[in-house]
Amino acid sequence: MIVKQKPKIGFLGLMQGLYDKSQPELPKMQEKWAKEVVRQLSDVAEVDFPGPAKERPDIEKYVKYFNDKEYDGIMIVNLLYSPGNRLIQAMKKNSLPVLLANIQPLPDVTANWDWILCTTNQGIHGIQDTANVLMRCGVKPAIVTDDWKSPHFKSFVGDWAQAANTVTRLKKTRVAVFGRMHNMGDILGDDAAFCRKFGLEANHETIGPVYALMEKVTEAEIDAQIAEDKKNFKIDLKLPAESHRYAARMQIGFEQFLIANNYDGFSQFFNIYKEDGRLKQLPILGGSSLLAKGYGYSAEGDTNVLLLTVIGHMIAENPHFTEMYSLDFGKDAAMLSHMGEGNWRVARKDRGITLIDRPLDIGDVENPPTPKFNVEPGIATLLSLVAVVGEQYRLIACQGTILDTEELKDVPMNHAFFKPDSGIRKAMDGWLKYGGTHHEVLFLGDVRSRFQALCRILEVEYIEV
Repeated sequence: MIVKQKPKIGFLGLMQGLYDKSQPELPKMQEKWAKEVVRQLSDVAEVDFPGPAKERPDIEKYVKYFNDKEYDGIMIVNLLYSPGNRLIQAMKKNSLPVLLANIQPLPDVTANWDWILCTTNQGIHGIQDTANVLMRCGVKPAIVTDDWKSPHFKSFVGDWAQAANTVTRLKKTRVAVFGRMHNMGDILGDDAAFCRKFGLEANHETIGPVYALMEKVTEAEIDAQIAEDKKNFKIDLKLPAESHRYAARMQIGFEQFLIANNYDGFSQFFNIYKEDGRLKQLPILGGSSLLAKGYGYSAEGDTNVLLLTVIGHMIAENPHFTEMYSLDFGKDAAMLSHMGEGNWRVARKDRGITLIDRPLDIGDVENPPTPKFNVEPGIATLLSLVAVVGEQYRLIACQGTILDTEELKDVPMNHAFFKPDSGIRKAMDGWLKYGGTHHEVLFLGDVRSRFQALCRILEVEYIEV
């Protein structure tokens, strides 16, 4: 299961040692300021400032230290001027994402400006040299120029740090794939390139081990899960109790399998249940609730969207697996839904969630208990990860609004109407032009800045439609 982490960032504060002799009070002033910056950022990241890097050996020592500690990234700040070439050898050995923070202690040049203030506020002077050297070394840092006390600066660093943390965590993440739908083209890519690009390990599994765990689930465990469901859902009176209990058994079996095998998510192709012959339902409830609990999830063996839901848990909140079912030109929107799975934590607070007996003619199995809900109205972001070729990937983002619409009584699954800010016609033209997929991940709110930061680090093309 995936939980949010506070990123760990190394603060590389550059200055020259010659100031210790000529103006010894200045290094002390700038070191004090660096610690103030650390405190300013403490609620978005754990920032480690081991001390000013005054000479090339200091830079190389601190960069090695940050790498050895497996921090998520390095933020470089010119506390005073420092020659850029001192960074070269350290950067050649660095494997962490880099952020150039172009900041200075005071935001304005005032009437009382003097030589000391000129010297202590010449960050732009030093960081131009630093940035030039990094560019020529092939390093592509994130860059922010701002007043260090501004909300934008903190937000930018927080987004970058969370993205860097996500990149770190993906290298240690594993997901399970139970089958893949035949001939579904937009979910396919190069599996080896996928692992090289993102670090995520996607293993193809069989359903037998899950079934074996389901057989060992106790009635007490099922009772506890039913009690939890009653807290989260309104249980439709038409839903047979035994059907609900079987769905709970499946959910527990899947989660036990994920835990036992150190998996943080899974994707399933529904035909495997029919082909296996031992399972009575499709795990619609299990997929939905495990996604809501903090696991990645997708259908049809779609590892690209599975990855997006994993990333979503790390970098944002409550990724919702969905797809576009129909266009509504009157509403200037797309109707979002799927066969029943979805993250019910994005449900409307005023309508709640009903667990229904879902008629479903897929897989030749019994009706799966399904959480039915509408998505909370408001600002939202819809994302698609496109496998272009090899290790070339593209993230398509569409910013818009979940509309406040009436519930479609005869649609037996979660649904919502998403209105793109650019209009449904222009948004869909762009979506199709750039190869946007039919499975997507929806986030409440505007999460674009974090995903832009992630794309910069991973060198994934980012496009808005």
